[in-house]
This record gives sequence, structure tokens and C-alpha cells, in this order.
Amino acid sequence: MEDQAKRLRELMNKERKINNEIIVGKKAKTLAIASGKGGVGKTNYAINLGISLQNLGSSVVVIDGDIGLSNIEILTGISTKYTIVDLILKDKSIYDIIEEGPKGVKIVSGGFGHYDLSLINDKNLNKLLDEIEKLENFVDFIIFDIGAGISNMVLNFILAADEAILITTPDPTSLMDVYALIKALTIYGYMGKLNIVTNIVENKMDAINVFEKLNKVANNFLNIELEFLGYLERTNLVSKAVRNQQPFVLLSPKANISKRMNIMALKLLDIPTIEKKEKLSFTQKLKSLLFERGR
Repeated sequence: MEDQAKRLRELMNKERKINNEIIVGKKAKTLAIASGKGGVGKTNYAINLGISLQNLGSSVVVIDGDIGLSNIEILTGISTKYTIVDLILKDKSIYDIIEEGPKGVKIVSGGFGHYDLSLINDKNLNKLLDEIEKLENFVDFIIFDIGAGISNMVLNFILAADEAILITTPDPTSLMDVYALIKALTIYGYMGKLNIVTNIVENKMDAINVFEKLNKVANNFLNIELEFLGYLERTNLVSKAVRNQQPFVLLSPKANISKRMNIMALKLLDIPTIEKKEKLSFTQKLKSLLFERGR
């Protein structure tokens, strides 16, 4: 593991020398994957999206932000020696805790079996952000798999991200919970794109109906428009992939669900408009939010 961390640092230092004229303000695109409730396939979505983006030529880091309750290792079949918990408690660097995942996607685990609310305080969160910031000039996408619900930590991570991808199912409780999350983000003035993915639907019509219901309520009561990023149908392939500890886009790349994931990845690869050079990075925005909200 120490050798792997050393190699990663060397590669990034080499890239820094080659690109010694890094454009000011050019940062990784940050995506926050979230949901109003657990059990809707959020982590599964995050890792499969990361692989689809990587297959399209982007460099990707997936960070499991559900500290102490991570299950990204189970879904990918990899073993992580160090996690975010080790970064916080044992002074490991971000390079120490990064693992090589499927298809070259970099994985950062949130750790499992060590859930302690005292870990998620300002000091530790800023420490984590300082480490994540080291990656922002060297990858194209940083995908944050955020814990479910509307806690301060969840809201802050989404508010700082370039785009949010909110996962819901047709289940009424799932829709109600994701609407509550959307409402909270609107109240706090989220300026990024709110993408909706409808998961475990029967077909395209079912997916569109679910989205239109949610979008109508958001439009009527919050005066906002949601973006329909895509959908994933109900299929036994997902449970088979979980059992095999292999993401479904790799287990069956020609399956409809894998094709839909690739389409969503393509949508996220839009060409950005020219941005101001002083554009804040994800970590800078999140630190500012923590300060402003007195977390």
C-alpha cells in the first residue's frame, strides 16, 4: 500500500511538471450522488457511472462519503487497507487511502464498522477537504457518494458540488424524501444543476411519469425546474452483479441498463462554457459554506 501511494504521488508530480501551466480555476467536475432515503441504489449508481465515464476517456475518483457505513468495497470486490477513517484518525494522506478500482477508476472508501458522530466535526472535515483538494487538478471527475437524508453534512457536500444527481424510485416514500431534500437545497440557495435519476422502474414511460410528478411539484411549490438525467429499469442483473461483486456495466456491458448508464455519462460530458478564472473549487466552496453556516 505504501508503494502504491508513493507511485501515485510520483505520477501526479510528473503530471504537474508536464502541465506546469495549469489553467487557473480549472478544476475537476464534482458530482454529488444523493437520495432522500437509503436503499435506492445510490452507491451502485456512483460506481457504475464512474466506470462509464472512465470508459469514455475521463479520469474519475469515486469517494464514498458515508463515513463508517461504506459498502463500495462490497460492490467492486476490492479490498481497501486504509479509508477516510484512517485519514482522520491516523493521519494518512489521500494518496495512502486511494485504491485502484475497476477499469482504473480510483476508489476512496468511507470505512465500515467505525461510525462515530464525533468524527464528523469541523476540524476533521476540513482535514479531509484539504486532502481531497490535492486531487482536483489531476482528474476530470470527482464523484461523491453522499449519505442519505438531509443532514448538514449531506447538504453541505451537495451545495458545494457542481451538479447533484438525486436518485429516486417510484416508491411514494422515496419520492417524498427526495422532494424534502430538493426543498432543503432550494432553501439554502443551491445554484447547480439538480439531475434526477429514476431507479428500479418498469420501463421508460414509468420513469418519465415519476420524473414529471416530481418536477411538477418542484415547479409549483419551489419555482424550480429539475433535469431528467435518465433512468434504470428493474432487472435481475443488478442483484446478480452485487452477488458477483462486479459492477453491472462490466458484468454485462451490452445490457439495456448498461447502455442507459453510458448515455447518462455522455450527458455529463458536456462542454463547459468559459468560466471565470477565479471560480472556486469544490473544497473551497464547501469550506466557505461551513464557515457561513457556522457548522
